[in-house]
Amino acid sequence: MPAECLAGASFNLSEVRRYVYEQILRMLRVGWITQDADRRRRGQVYHLLPVPAGLNLNLVDNGFGITSKPQDKPMLQQAEDIAHGVPPTSDLEVLEHLESLLKEIRLDFLTSMGETERYKQLLDEMPHLKGRVEGDYLDARDRSSRLLGHLLAVEKTLSRQTAT
Repeated sequence: MPAECLAGASFNLSEVRRYVYEQILRMLRVGWITQDADRRRRGQVYHLLPVPAGLNLNLVDNGFGITSKPQDKPMLQQAEDIAHGVPPTSDLEVLEHLESLLKEIRLDFLTSMGETERYKQLLDEMPHLKGRVEGDYLDARDRSSRLLGHLLAVEKTLSRQTAT
């Protein structure tokens, strides 16, 4: 069901995509799904496996909306405000936003580093794939470098913010 069809709710689609991607990565890590052999940049297919033994699920209701503190803005609203140029209104909101951003960038960075490492291994193991895989390897490596820069900038900003 598309996110636009959810009655009575307004979601930032990029936030929904990011959330879904994080959940897919978690499911991959625990072995609940597998990635299709046909790798794609967009429209990747995953195959659902039986629920792994010993997996503890924590179902979250209304993960994009109401927070436990009614006086604070929901995280999605904060993200939308910042995306539209509305700065966070308190030091607490700034810290929460920076910590959220740090987690998001760290996850993206680790994913990109893993992709880069795997491409490098594939190129080392199967040099005949160089013409097909080298462009993807270079893209992943460049993305990792940019994400490392983003990660360092947010970490420095967060450390300066907590020092004040």
